[in-house]
Amino acid sequence: MNEKQENQQTQPGLSINAQYIKDLSFETPLMPQILGDMKQAPQVDIKVDVNAAKLNDNGMYTVDLKFNIETKSGDKVLFLCELDYGSVVTLNLPEEHIEPVLLIEVPRYLFPFARNIVADVTRESSLPPLMIAPIDFVDLYRRRKGINPESASENPENKSVN
Repeated sequence: MNEKQENQQTQPGLSINAQYIKDLSFETPLMPQILGDMKQAPQVDIKVDVNAAKLNDNGMYTVDLKFNIETKSGDKVLFLCELDYGSVVTLNLPEEHIEPVLLIEVPRYLFPFARNIVADVTRESSLPPLMIAPIDFVDLYRRRKGINPESASENPENKSVN
């Protein structure tokens, strides 16, 4: 076994090198008046998207987990939140596994951190913290690939790995 083969066997398949807030926007357009007007449970609309791109030829990629959240009470907007949570990852995997790992496994790792950011920012704005329910990234990936054609149009347009 040569040194390169031995090195590939000892390196992990997935390493998350960095996680970061790429973009965060939070608006409460009717604050503080809306606090006294909440008479019913809010309606929450959450859109999720995952993007991945090759960063270099050394197996490094970027993965972005994007949330677009609109919460209303009746016809009044409680808050709008947009979060783009990014990461830099290194993969040492066969080519056929790269896309599913980037679009399923990496978002699974990132999700708890992104969810915590959304919960913190809503709580800090004097609203109850929004705890986003777990996301089925396998289903999101299948829709992207057209494996479930009838539900593919329900998702925002996703970019494929470059």
